[in-house]
Amino acid sequence: MKKKLSVVIVTLLLGAYWGQAQKSSLIVRGGVNLANVSTTNNGRVEDAKMLTSFQVGLIADLNLSPFLAIQPGVIFTGKGTKSQSGNPEDATWYRATTNPYYIEVPVNLVFKAPLGEGPYAAMGIAGKNKTDGKLFGTSFSSEKSIEWSNDDPTTSTEENTGFGIMRRFDYGLNGTAGVEINSLVLSANYGYGLAKLQSGSNSTDDDKNKNRVLSFTVGYKF
Repeated sequence: MKKKLSVVIVTLLLGAYWGQAQKSSLIVRGGVNLANVSTTNNGRVEDAKMLTSFQVGLIADLNLSPFLAIQPGVIFTGKGTKSQSGNPEDATWYRATTNPYYIEVPVNLVFKAPLGEGPYAAMGIAGKNKTDGKLFGTSFSSEKSIEWSNDDPTTSTEENTGFGIMRRFDYGLNGTAGVEINSLVLSANYGYGLAKLQSGSNSTDDDKNKNRVLSFTVGYKF
């Protein structure tokens, strides 16, 4: 009797899960990123200026219950920052725009109230670092591709290179909130980076030089 009861319970549970699994779907998503990099020891952004970028990707919506889902995804996303010291009228000034691109893999646990949060991991694949300024009255300008470092960028050959060399792998925490209107998905997302980006920085000393990205996205659910 107990064995039969157990079989019935397992069958009912599998049936309920399968019923929810049939409602799982794929979301094609794109949107605007408002990116920056932390500048203070406690992880805040104060001096750097926001950089506008974009993201596109695919998100799986895997329903665990009517109110709970896991949403893993693969996203091509732009991050970065703008920084400036002085003004163009000064004899010495500096301005830089750093725009790296990543393949990012978020994994959000979504409570369909709707709020969600989870970790993300990202790998840098491309990007530009543009600088211009003036040194003692002499103007300079340069633009080059970002070099990616696969190790902790604190070696002697990478010291003081700034955002010209960046750590390839980024990771952090990701939060999202949004609404679903039929097949349309509108959401706001915030990525809080935990990995140091700038070459020559010690990851254990402070919370500077980490990605901070606020994004607004529109998705279509299939």
